[in-house]
Amino acid sequence: MTWTHVFSWLAAHGLELAGVIATVLGIWLTTRRMLICWPVTLVATFIYMVVFYRAGLLSDALLQVSFVAFTIYGWWHWWRGKVEEGAVRVVSLPRSSLVTALLLGIPGSLVLGTLAKHLHAALPYLDAVLMSYSLVATWWGARKHIANWWLWIAVDLVYIGEYIYKNLWLTALLYAGLVGLAILGLRDWRRDAVA
Repeated sequence: MTWTHVFSWLAAHGLELAGVIATVLGIWLTTRRMLICWPVTLVATFIYMVVFYRAGLLSDALLQVSFVAFTIYGWWHWWRGKVEEGAVRVVSLPRSSLVTALLLGIPGSLVLGTLAKHLHAALPYLDAVLMSYSLVATWWGARKHIANWWLWIAVDLVYIGEYIYKNLWLTALLYAGLVGLAILGLRDWRRDAVA
């Protein structure tokens, strides 16, 4: 391998690599419940907005736009909790809220899938289901609910296959790592949960 090959690879995949690094760091910081996770996640979100758009995964690109809003909200909500309580406190998700959110993901998937199909997305309905439930998981994470980690594990496992199919190997590896980080987050958040 020559330097020309390295530079050529970086030119083709550098943005995706930067997204991988920022995402891993942001999720790891989230598992540790550190407020700095939010600005790092915001950087990763903007990077992946471009990566997914270039790959024709329009629902994923649109999801990143939604993540910007959720990230800003999560940052504010965690900061407010830390100021009021001295720490980012983990809370349980009421069963009724869990069921409601999971059920709302179904029509959300259908609406987003129809929109993505009209925009000629590569995998409109799969992409839309993953987007819909990623939004649910993100909302739960911003609200400090442990259930976000369970949903992220399920969603990320499916994302791995989608990214392999779209030849986004670094991103597929990233999502395999995110499954591990979600398991770590689940373990750590359960330990620190309040009823």
